[in-house]
Amino acid sequence: MIANRTKTGRTNNIGYNIAIIRKKLGISQRELAERLWHLGLDIDKNAIQRMESGQRLITDIEVVYLAKCLNLSIMSLYKNDFDAPNPEEIMLENREEKNMRNG
Repeated sequence: MIANRTKTGRTNNIGYNIAIIRKKLGISQRELAERLWHLGLDIDKNAIQRMESGQRLITDIEVVYLAKCLNLSIMSLYKNDFDAPNPEEIMLENREEKNMRNG
């Protein structure tokens, strides 16, 4: 029988990595959802929570937006032993990008 869940019951493989990266960046699920919304992906905090917990499938479109938002390659989201970029550098880049849009 074919199953669309991992052996642990998760419906995705990258949600756990997203949670780790998000926490390293010191941002909430709500803030991640807002950042994704500003990039053009309409998603809410509850969807982020379900993604991270493995209860929700993540579409290929969402993977592209998540990678862009977190400043990572798409493939790095799938790694089990990824090297997350320095959170301070990402936060600085995000602030600079925001200032450029507003100023």
